[in-house]
Amino acid sequence: MSIADKLEILLSKANENPELKQKLLDTRSAKDQLSEFCKIAQESGVDITVMDIVNQGEEFYAEIKRSTNGGGENSPDLEFQNDEYSIFMMRLGG
Repeated sequence: MSIADKLEILLSKANENPELKQKLLDTRSAKDQLSEFCKIAQESGVDITVMDIVNQGEEFYAEIKRSTNGGGENSPDLEFQNDEYSIFMMRLGG
């Protein structure tokens, strides 16, 4: 199962459970946001690790980079990386 699928499952669970949703939203103020987020996800039965989230963002960025002008040295620098955590929080309503 892909990390995108796992995040979809977690999003569905959070939308059905206000307590879980609030716990996930509260990770925004945690010292280590991703670790806390993954801990809550795992406690909820969704196996997500910090590296899963980081790798997903990097892979997406690399795909865009490769698709832009062949991805060679003339490929423009992109000023962002896909931040799966921030995207999830936005979709969650926070």
